[in-house]
Amino acid sequence: MAIISLEPYLHVRTAINPVYAPVGNKLSFIADYTGLPQVWELDRGEAWPAQVSFTKDRITLVKYVNGTSNLIIGMDVGGNEKQQLYLLKKDSTIIDLTNSPEHVHDYGGSSPDGKWIAWSSNRRHPAYLDIYIQNLETMEIRLVYSENGMFAVVKWSPDGKSLLIQKINSALDNNLGMLDLSTGVLNWVTEHAGEASFKNAHFNKGGDHIYLLSNKDREFFGLALINLQTKHFVWLELGEWDFENLEMNKDKDKLAFTINEGGISKGVILDLKTSYLYTWKTPLGVISNLKFSPDNQKLAYVFNGPAYPPDIWELDLRTIQAERLTYVSRTPALKERLIEPELITFHSFDNLQIPAFYYQPKNPTKKLPVVLYIHGGPESQSRAVYNPILQYLLNIGYAVCTPNVRGSTGYGKTYSHLDDVRKRMDAVQDLVYLVEWLKVNRNIDFDKISIMGGSYGGFMVLASITHFPKYWAAAIDIVGISSIKTFLKTTSPWRKKHREAEYGTFERDGEFFDRIDPLYHTERITSPLLVLHGENDTRVPIKEAEQMVNKLKERNHPVEFISFEDEGHQIEKLKNKITAYTEIVQFLKKYIGN
Repeated sequence: MAIISLEPYLHVRTAINPVYAPVGNKLSFIADYTGLPQVWELDRGEAWPAQVSFTKDRITLVKYVNGTSNLIIGMDVGGNEKQQLYLLKKDSTIIDLTNSPEHVHDYGGSSPDGKWIAWSSNRRHPAYLDIYIQNLETMEIRLVYSENGMFAVVKWSPDGKSLLIQKINSALDNNLGMLDLSTGVLNWVTEHAGEASFKNAHFNKGGDHIYLLSNKDREFFGLALINLQTKHFVWLELGEWDFENLEMNKDKDKLAFTINEGGISKGVILDLKTSYLYTWKTPLGVISNLKFSPDNQKLAYVFNGPAYPPDIWELDLRTIQAERLTYVSRTPALKERLIEPELITFHSFDNLQIPAFYYQPKNPTKKLPVVLYIHGGPESQSRAVYNPILQYLLNIGYAVCTPNVRGSTGYGKTYSHLDDVRKRMDAVQDLVYLVEWLKVNRNIDFDKISIMGGSYGGFMVLASITHFPKYWAAAIDIVGISSIKTFLKTTSPWRKKHREAEYGTFERDGEFFDRIDPLYHTERITSPLLVLHGENDTRVPIKEAEQMVNKLKERNHPVEFISFEDEGHQIEKLKNKITAYTEIVQFLKKYIGN
């Protein structure tokens, strides 16, 4: 097979976040067709979508204002995640709504009459998110709920008199409550003991119940119904995997959700009138962003699979047949080159079974160099989706493995806590046991094993090469944490408390951080290291990269460092992706060959 260059993989465009217009026959979405995420619009009579926003920074959000053709869009500057909200009019005029660039603004939807929007922000205090509403005609902003904590708007009530809001206790625990806008009284409706999460809530027709997903008193998320007056909670559907992405139609008689079966999605429709459940066929991949059309005839969604980069698909609810609606990601040169993984499992040091996706080049003829790719989070999951750099590495002869070590989500509540605080290094040991399993069970070259990861995955990379150095021929850290202790001191204030629930605090766990933090054990590193980081990163400040690089340079260790002045926690701009991924490929070729 002839080797194709890296650029076609990076030039694959993506379409995400579909929203149907409340009036007319249009669907809007975010696509990076120009190299930067912008708003596009597909008129059902047209063959190709039209670009409707032309901003210098990425679009992070797109939602229609109820009953209108106007859109609310979100933008940040240089990837700094301090989202600002704007009104995008039909004529492409943009009106600044929040205009407070030092603060974050999380959108919470428009009122039923389309006159108000709701959002949460840390304007009052950098560490807390309060609830605000804003009039779209007068631009008046009202603070409607304020308390020292993290709050977000879930939805407006059907009568427009209340907001369903959530209090975020940690990444895996929250509460929902009804906030009366006339009195300011907040009535919590999701009382629970122990950790529980409540998400994707939707009001029934009468507005007195909510359908939602929860893992209250369970390992996995199921479908539930809550009476808002009595707070009575009842399960409707349960399974042995997490339910995700719950959406409800306008007539309030159908629900759609997905089932996360080990990182692969299955879509489900529930007819509430008949209690009938049905599914539809999709390729191997992940379904997200479910949206019913206003006429209740269609269900739009994003499909993202290793061989199907993100595009918008649409399910006909009468025939239960799905078709691809956009072809933004279509790249004929790559069609036969994209590789799907196999799902493997291995046993770790304590006999815990760990899942992973293993990708292998087509028709290998020799022992393979392998790249372990570690997800961030850590409350996240490696899933069967398109990844340009991984697909390119497969094309030039590398095997790739993406594990879901202990601490990952998707495998139950207990599993997600197995790496908390003092158990942090247990997850790193999982990677060692994965390598040993691959040596026995797959045709890999023992001298050409590399590890790469971003964000918390970057911490896993650095922890692996400091605590288990003999396994790695090369390592790549992307926006990673080099010291939990310094990270907790410098991460954005509104994130710190939630991160402490996962990592611990330096008052209580500082001595433990000293024992495990890669920054304090750089003398053990034997593998060359490539570090990439965005200068506007508010989650993991660039200091995390700089302090690690400086320590390695002091002892003349092979380390390469690339920073991006116009990026944050993610590399979004096409020119920067080309730079970053080209360097990754060259680095791996240099140290572990083709």
